[in-house]
Amino acid sequence: MLIQDVVASYQGRVKFVSENWGTSKLAERYGVKKYPVVFVNDVLVAQPNDFGWFGAKGKYTPWREAANHDRFKADLNKMVEIVLADPKAGMAKAKVRAVDEKEIVSLPSLKIQDLKGQPLNSSDLAGRVVVVEFWATWCPPCISTLGWLGKVKKQYGENVAIVAIAVESPEEDVRKLTTSMDLPMQFSLGSEAVVEQFGSLSSVPKMFVFDKTGKTAAVFYGAPADLHQKISRVLNELMKGQRTTE
Repeated sequence: MLIQDVVASYQGRVKFVSENWGTSKLAERYGVKKYPVVFVNDVLVAQPNDFGWFGAKGKYTPWREAANHDRFKADLNKMVEIVLADPKAGMAKAKVRAVDEKEIVSLPSLKIQDLKGQPLNSSDLAGRVVVVEFWATWCPPCISTLGWLGKVKKQYGENVAIVAIAVESPEEDVRKLTTSMDLPMQFSLGSEAVVEQFGSLSSVPKMFVFDKTGKTAAVFYGAPADLHQKISRVLNELMKGQRTTE
C-alpha cells in the first residue's frame, strides 16, 4: 500500500491509522461520504474523486499509471513534512520555507475573471494584503472559513483583498453557494492553469497570505481548530498601522 510505504520511510515518526468513514470524526467534519480518503492529521490530502472513482477525472487518474502513484506519494510526503515541522497547526511557518522548489514566494501574475465576469488581475491587488483561499463546495470547513473571511474583509476594508478560488466543484454549485452567502470578496473558478501557478494543491482548503509588497507571508493547509486565530495573528501583524472598519 502506497500510504504505508510513505509512513514506513519515516521510521516510526509517523503512524498509519485506518478508520471506517462511517464512524470517522474527520470524515464527518469534512462531509466525506465515500472512500478512500487520506488525511495527514486533520489535513485532507486526497478524496475519492482524486483517484478517479465514480467516473471523476482527478489529479491521480488514471490511478493505474505508475506516474500517478509517484505523484500521490510525493504529495503525501510533502504534507507529512509540513505537519512534522508544525504538528499542532498543520501549516507552514509564517516565514516562507526554502525546502520546496515549487513553493511560491510571491503572488503569481493572475489574469482571470471572477464569477461576475469581471477581470481579476494581480496588478489590481497591488499595495494591499492579499488572501487567496482555495476551497470546494463539498468541504464544510472551507465554507466556514469563507464566512469568517467575509468578516475579515468588513473589518479591514480596502486594506485587504480576498480572492476565493473554487476547485473540484461544479460551477453551478459554486455560483449557487456564493450567491446565497453574499460575501464581500471576489470569487473565481480555479482552472488547472490557475492552480499550477500556486504550486501543488495537495490539500483543500489551502490559503496563501501575501503582504503589501506581494511576498508570501504565510501558507495554511487544511482546517485545524485554531486556523482562524492563527490567520488573525498573521493579518494583524501585516495590518499594523492600518485603519480598520468596524
